[in-house]
Amino acid sequence: MTRLRRLGRRVDPAVVRGAWWTFLAVRRVRRQLRRGSLDSVWIPAPPRLPARAGRGVDAVLRRLDPSCLERSLVLQRWLKSTGVARAVIIGVTAPGAFRAHAWLEGENGAGFTEIQRVAP
Repeated sequence: MTRLRRLGRRVDPAVVRGAWWTFLAVRRVRRQLRRGSLDSVWIPAPPRLPARAGRGVDAVLRRLDPSCLERSLVLQRWLKSTGVARAVIIGVTAPGAFRAHAWLEGENGAGFTEIQRVAP
């Protein structure tokens, strides 16, 4: 049996579809954020997939190394398609050591003061 055939048996099509959607969604978000404002970002709904497809979503997000805002927006859209509505929160630190960060509601945003919420 060839190596490709062995690999083909282990690959879950749902995970691959979730990964492909994530890859395209991150690219789209990057382009839209470069061209316009946060309000202009639109991400198409992912295909209807079983929950296990989230493994593909997580794998692509780890490998592409998106910004925290890109990651949060893509995950927000993915979760919304599964019936979980979470806001994206954008926060900043004190002016002396200024930093900005984005995360999903329910994740740890310790040390950041919320300045904006993006509803699901």
